[in-house]
Amino acid sequence: MVLNGAHILIECLKQQGVDTVFGFPGGAVIPLYDALYQHRDAIKHHRTCHEQAAIHAADGYARATGRVGVGIVTSGPGATNTITGIATAFMDSMPLVVICGQVANPLIGRDAFQEVDITSMTLTITKHCEMVRSLEELPETMMRAFEIARSGRPGPVLIDVPKNIFLESMAFDVATLQPKEKTSEVNPCITDHPLVLAIRRSKKPVIIAGGGVRHAEASDALFAFATQFQIPVANTLMGSGTFPQDHPLALGMIGMHGHAYANRLLSGADLVITMGVRFSDRVIGRAETFCKNAVMIQMDIDRNEFNKNITADYHLLGDLNDYIQQLTPLLSGWGGYLCYSPKEKEAAVQAPTFTAQHILKTIKGAVGDEAIVVTEVGQHQMWTAQHWGFNTPRQFLTSGGLGTMGFGLGAAIGAQIGCPDETVVHIAGDGSFKMNAIELSTVSKYKLPILTVIFNNQSLGMVRQWQKMFCDSRFSETDGDDSVDFVKLAAAFGITGIRVSSIEALKLMLDAAFDRTQPLVIECLIHQDDAVYPIVPPGCSLTEMDEGGSQ
Repeated sequence: MVLNGAHILIECLKQQGVDTVFGFPGGAVIPLYDALYQHRDAIKHHRTCHEQAAIHAADGYARATGRVGVGIVTSGPGATNTITGIATAFMDSMPLVVICGQVANPLIGRDAFQEVDITSMTLTITKHCEMVRSLEELPETMMRAFEIARSGRPGPVLIDVPKNIFLESMAFDVATLQPKEKTSEVNPCITDHPLVLAIRRSKKPVIIAGGGVRHAEASDALFAFATQFQIPVANTLMGSGTFPQDHPLALGMIGMHGHAYANRLLSGADLVITMGVRFSDRVIGRAETFCKNAVMIQMDIDRNEFNKNITADYHLLGDLNDYIQQLTPLLSGWGGYLCYSPKEKEAAVQAPTFTAQHILKTIKGAVGDEAIVVTEVGQHQMWTAQHWGFNTPRQFLTSGGLGTMGFGLGAAIGAQIGCPDETVVHIAGDGSFKMNAIELSTVSKYKLPILTVIFNNQSLGMVRQWQKMFCDSRFSETDGDDSVDFVKLAAAFGITGIRVSSIEALKLMLDAAFDRTQPLVIECLIHQDDAVYPIVPPGCSLTEMDEGGSQ
């Protein structure tokens, strides 16, 4: 049959199993939106208020479901508004396909209305980007985009489509859209690898689980391996939930705001096995002191991560599941961590005050252990990572690598749409929340039962904490911002808003107002001087923590 480019693109999406997209229409994509309208029973489009939020929503959808998130935007400012969202997904290796409209081919390079070279702009923040040059190459380009986005180390792909290609027609057989057969690369055999002997010789091994464990769907294999050999497991921020944090072998988070016990025990390890870890500066502290007495084994799907930030003794390139399966019989009879005692872990502080830890504990008690938790970026993000306790790999959604304020609400929208039967909790600081607060309109429009909790200290809390610690309390542009009434703001969008300043009031309001069928905004008034501890000051080793007298 004869189809135009817009309908061919829709058929490509359907062939990839896409039933949900996020976006914002504009001139260059009007033909594509017309095709979407005609296929609205097969593909549900969700319009956000801003293109950045559309990409965050596609990202949140991908993080929560494991599927490729899809965003559609128009040319010019529509395309440039996606850049922060794309960079956020790129830094955290999230599979997205972003479809941008472009001015018609004859106008390219003539400074036409709403023309930008978006492929050049996003070259360094995408796994792949390209402009479709002809209608004939559109189907193959779209198939390739999804394959690249989801394969190996996942990442965002941007496809730029000139408007004339949406309008041109050609004979097209949907049956020709056959996905390529998956070719699984077999990891090299490690039967005689010297790292096996290195593991067997160790007395104090530690595993570090990173975001790559989630991407590889290797959580079950990690759990079986760690528990069989009794190896304690630490996690990075992005690795939260890849190993159950309530398990006796779980050390918790490491790094700048990691758990003190985890940082100390890791620093004393004689062997460190890392799985899908990119060794961010926020994880390792001063590089030359990181696990300096340990043999380092680095497992990763991306060879570019080898020796980039840390020089490892052994590198295993490939699928984590395969390597774990190979190692297990080779270590039979090995005793694991001979000196580890889970009783050494610190007990949580239980001060009867309205602090982040107790707020989070109260909320978790109300929503249950299975809730999907999405954060913005700042103090509340670190408090959540430290105190919530995540046991499944797609439960904690946060911007780790880029640290994008304004990420959370869009991502929560995507997570709720992707997982409609799950409870989604969006945790924000007042500063981050205001960046994309307009997306409450999207929450209201689609009647998404997202619980938003705002930690309001009337400041940019994380920056203010650093200014207090490192700038002699010169609070430059971080203090005293009470310009928004969040309760009234929620009401403006038809959403119930509540303000609380005590645990008792929070419990009462959760019981009275949170019924999992309607969105709810709860503003928690906390003190400006509430700080995140421990903190490893910049340039220091993980053992040089300022614990603030609390951990």
